[in-house]
Amino acid sequence: MKKRLVELKEYDVIISNKEMSKETGAVYLDKASFSQLENLILTFNESNEADAIDFLTISSKRNVGKIIRAKNYVGVLQLNNGVQLQILPKIHGGTQDDSKKTFLKMLKTLKDFPSKTFNESNLNTEKMPIFEIFIRLYIQEVQHLVKRGLKSAYYGVEDNLKVFKGKMNFSQQIKHNLVHKERFYVQYDEFGLNRPENRLIKSTLVKLTKESESAENVKELRKLLANFELVEPSPNVEKDFAQVKIDRNSKDYENVINWSKVFLRNQSFTTFAGISFVQALLFPMDRVFEDYVGRNLRRMISQKEWSISLQDRKYHLFEKQFALRPDIVLRNKIDGRMIIIDTKWKLLKNAPNSNYGISQADMYQMYAYAKKYGTNEIWLLYPINDEFKGNEEICFNSGDGVQVKVFFVDCHRIEDSLVVVMGKCGM
Repeated sequence: MKKRLVELKEYDVIISNKEMSKETGAVYLDKASFSQLENLILTFNESNEADAIDFLTISSKRNVGKIIRAKNYVGVLQLNNGVQLQILPKIHGGTQDDSKKTFLKMLKTLKDFPSKTFNESNLNTEKMPIFEIFIRLYIQEVQHLVKRGLKSAYYGVEDNLKVFKGKMNFSQQIKHNLVHKERFYVQYDEFGLNRPENRLIKSTLVKLTKESESAENVKELRKLLANFELVEPSPNVEKDFAQVKIDRNSKDYENVINWSKVFLRNQSFTTFAGISFVQALLFPMDRVFEDYVGRNLRRMISQKEWSISLQDRKYHLFEKQFALRPDIVLRNKIDGRMIIIDTKWKLLKNAPNSNYGISQADMYQMYAYAKKYGTNEIWLLYPINDEFKGNEEICFNSGDGVQVKVFFVDCHRIEDSLVVVMGKCGM
């Protein structure tokens, strides 16, 4: 099935009226695809999934009709009619290709992302859809594995033979050989490349060869398949995944198998994806931004002077209930100074009278952190946008010793931004 790519960004509006889309700047989606997407969103909402509210929302607008708005999830959604939605994060500054490269750089820091060592600047992403980029990353992981050498292992075989070997499978013997007394339905072990890990990789390569629309990707996938001639495609994907054990001897397979789960199971990086989609590779930008800031900060601070805890779990609000989990806690090993940092993937407005759009719930949360951790240094980090230059001094004082400072981060230049923030706070 020929794929049709529809590109949009976070917070963009999707409508099914072509003329109105030209007038309003909304993203156009044909009525059949719009209806299919609407039904999928309603299915998510009815399932009471916690993440559904931050996925895509449906509402109505006068003179336009129904609209679908992209929210805090980015990545790829493919409908079963071949329409592929590519949702990119709204990152301030730069071209669309810059946003794509920065998004990939951010994904490298995400804890669950299977590829960590790729160079996003060498991926030639300008005209390549996100889905094809993910296929390219999988190709790179398999190429590294092949260079290190595919591993053989003992694996179980069931077969109906004329010679007895191993042990009899009596239930299958009765089922298949009541008439053929000369045959034996047996189970035995063989040593070779046809182990579960290699079968899963071959199945993934075969699947992606059919799904990729990049001539370069298809060429590389077919080259890799030549290394798996002695391997069968997986006859039962779930059974083979259950047999995979990543240990010291199979560590080289870890990233490749994690990618295979994504492609073979349509398994995304969300709690709800894969249902009713041909392919759903979605990333919660709140988590991506949090990991991006946290892991860059960990790399930049002096480990001799500071300790850093990501998703700290030291305190609860009430005894052992209602866990407090600030994104980042910095503790100075010398003077005991403590800084609580929370990241928020939200575009603030330059409107002091409405508290810049910072939610009341977020400020309650910051106040609770300050009181429980016994510190008056709380930082809120937001992505920079067109309404701010990045050097604004925004600070809230509680009147009883709690101070919350608001800073803006340029995702394209994360290190420079964090250096500025740390400098302002005397680090």
